[in-house]
Amino acid sequence: MRGDGCTGKDAEAMGCTTEAGAVTTARTATVGTTVVEVRYSKTCGAAWGRVTTGVAGTPCRSARAPLKETDTITAADDAIAYTPMVAVKDAGEAKACVTLASGQKGCTD
Repeated sequence: MRGDGCTGKDAEAMGCTTEAGAVTTARTATVGTTVVEVRYSKTCGAAWGRVTTGVAGTPCRSARAPLKETDTITAADDAIAYTPMVAVKDAGEAKACVTLASGQKGCTD
């Protein structure tokens, strides 16, 4: 499955995170101490947002107009969140955003 068939699906469960050299971090932004990334799989034709070093309650979203997918760090000891995928022709079509518990927001360009 690829492209639109991956929209809303989990990148790891679909095998989109494991293809050698085909998964890239397309863009990165740092908001406070939290890193938000657009991850892209050429094989799957899809992108997703990933947040690392976040804290519980940190939501992450990935978007490609008109689609949006979200995930939230829910456990106090968890520091990573992934959004479900959105179909894109290339990594430049997607962006990922994060809203910290403090209310501070930021997105990849």
